[in-house]
Amino acid sequence: MYPLVYIVRHGQTAWNAEFRLQGQADTDLNALGREQASANGHRLAELVGAPQEFDFVASPMRRTRETMERIRAAMRLDPLAYRTDIRLIEVNFGDWQSFTFAELERQSPGASRSRALDKWNFQPPGEGAESYQMLLERVKPCFGELRGQTICVTHGGVMRTLFRFVLDMPEDEAANLEIPQDRVLKLEGRSLEWL
Repeated sequence: MYPLVYIVRHGQTAWNAEFRLQGQADTDLNALGREQASANGHRLAELVGAPQEFDFVASPMRRTRETMERIRAAMRLDPLAYRTDIRLIEVNFGDWQSFTFAELERQSPGASRSRALDKWNFQPPGEGAESYQMLLERVKPCFGELRGQTICVTHGGVMRTLFRFVLDMPEDEAANLEIPQDRVLKLEGRSLEWL
């Protein structure tokens, strides 16, 4: 059973807008992403009556840190008073990082077809590359260690793993979930709900 956790995906980046595989490339929010982060902060301010009772944790990447800082500013909190956890970083796309699928197909015809056959367990080529299953094994202990109410800023891949290990969602369904950047996901007990 999990304590109350509000989870937010980082705001949009230029690479998100271009459908470019970001993974662990350290990109920045674009103008829309900054608006999304602040709007999620205002939404959380409405949801959270006593923010001082919450732990705040983010992936240490620039796009997640800026999102967290904008959220905390919108909640009228010190923007920098939060912690980071390296386990919350995005899935590593290895050699595919920075490419669109169209670019990958031009380089290696059939590459994306191989991934589509078993997206959850597919591991891209390259040093350090991860499958979603490998990401789940990295992320699960991080959420298992939470002891109190928390606000977390992380990545789309990490949030897909939550649907797999919290709800036991089938692998293919979890791997293909759309994860919005302008909404808050509520985790409590064994339930997940978009707000």
